[in-house]
Amino acid sequence: MDSCRSKSCFHSIRSRELSSFRVRKRPFIDELASDFTEIGAVAVEHDAEPTPPLAISFCKASKNSHVFAVSDEVGYVSLFDSRRKLSSVASHQENAAKARISDWVAHENAIFDVCWIKEDSHILTASGDQTIKVWDVQERKCSGVLMLHTGSVKCLSSHPTNSDLVVSGSRDGSFAIWDLRCKINSRSRCDEVCLPSTSMVKGAHPSSQARRGRRGKAAAASITSVLYLKDEVSIATAGAADSVVKFWDTRNLKSHVAKACPHPESSSKKGISSLSQDLKGVFLTASCMDNRIYLYNVLQLDKGPMHTFSGCQIESFYVKSVISPDSDHILSGSSDGNAHIWKVNKPQMEPIILKSHHGEVTAVDWCPSEIGKIATTADDFTVRIWNIQTSYCSSSRSRSPSSIRRRVIAIPSAKSRKLLTNENEELRGLTKEPGCSYSSDEAFHQINTSSPTTASLLSTPEAEKKKFLSISDSNETFEKTPEAAVKSPSSVLNPPSSLKRKTIRDYFLAAS
Repeated sequence: MDSCRSKSCFHSIRSRELSSFRVRKRPFIDELASDFTEIGAVAVEHDAEPTPPLAISFCKASKNSHVFAVSDEVGYVSLFDSRRKLSSVASHQENAAKARISDWVAHENAIFDVCWIKEDSHILTASGDQTIKVWDVQERKCSGVLMLHTGSVKCLSSHPTNSDLVVSGSRDGSFAIWDLRCKINSRSRCDEVCLPSTSMVKGAHPSSQARRGRRGKAAAASITSVLYLKDEVSIATAGAADSVVKFWDTRNLKSHVAKACPHPESSSKKGISSLSQDLKGVFLTASCMDNRIYLYNVLQLDKGPMHTFSGCQIESFYVKSVISPDSDHILSGSSDGNAHIWKVNKPQMEPIILKSHHGEVTAVDWCPSEIGKIATTADDFTVRIWNIQTSYCSSSRSRSPSSIRRRVIAIPSAKSRKLLTNENEELRGLTKEPGCSYSSDEAFHQINTSSPTTASLLSTPEAEKKKFLSISDSNETFEKTPEAAVKSPSSVLNPPSSLKRKTIRDYFLAAS
């Protein structure tokens, strides 16, 4: 779990200041960026017969993140390389032949969702034949079949750290949790290994307007989206009957422990087409049938949505949206034939509109490692790859080159020793009292406004005692206090072992 946690901002600052070389910083999409460029389009067809794509997903591991999988209505899974240079004058079929890595028939029915697992060596497929299959990507061989749903399987999500755990949602109104390590239960007609589910919840999102059965229970509505949350024990579900996101504790599935919905929930159009979460798991988006996308903070669900994004048309449950891994932008398909991109911290601004498709834009996805690269699918039987123009993509946030050089200059070792021995008094005057620490803004201010020599000294407050601290000790230097650790979002989602809570309800109550 620790390997998945991101390092602190202070660790990043200190690494740059104590090193004598430029460190490549994470690029970002400039606030004024409005020009995404289509870098290629590929056709989705088999044996010269076009078919509408239904799901798309980039690989999760950084070494494979340029590869994406597309599933379609006839049951194929196709893998493409987004780094292949595609010609703008060539046909979509020619580009597809050039970019395609492999494809195979995974089901004899439509595939509504795909999910990469096990460092991208395997892929899960959810189909209208009521099954989920586990595929070895290299061998294109089915290694297991998950059979329990009684309706089309609409959505999938894997555990954030243990890819053997998977949650699925179905049109039969249930969601199920699967453990791929379970022993063999039986074999299918095609001699495929069938795996049992560990638990199932039926009627998770019942329809209040549907006819009631003999026992007075409302008929179940389809589960349209599921998410395994980053706290590793919670699941979020959404359905076609309402605009409510429900949260479940996997250790006790008798009832949901929390829920979130727009308030007041006055729109006559109900239902959520998709859910997504950012890389840290703090923010969650819900794409609703009222043509709005709602952004929630999972630590403040009782406050309702933080922001609302509008401008797209969501007229079918095939139209999906997804938040970027860094939680800065939201990408959505639309029934008007365009893709839309909003900046999260400016929800009132008009979205960036990507125009090239000639049909309803359905599934979309962000490349996890190449910032600004996205993929969109549509009913025009194509997948289009987009990238932000290089003139808009920056890693210095408009700082001048001289200021960047000033921040990373390393003083000669002889001069450093002289300063450390003769100017301790001056250094003490510039250093804060013990027990005080710089905030991130203060740290950036100290680095940017001081001279090159002073900047190097200020980045190591205990230099007069230990000279320069090694970078390997930086994690201990900037370790959070116990109080800060309890209050931080990361520890609310991943609480320390000393905090013994019985149910996931406490995780959400702790933030209120």
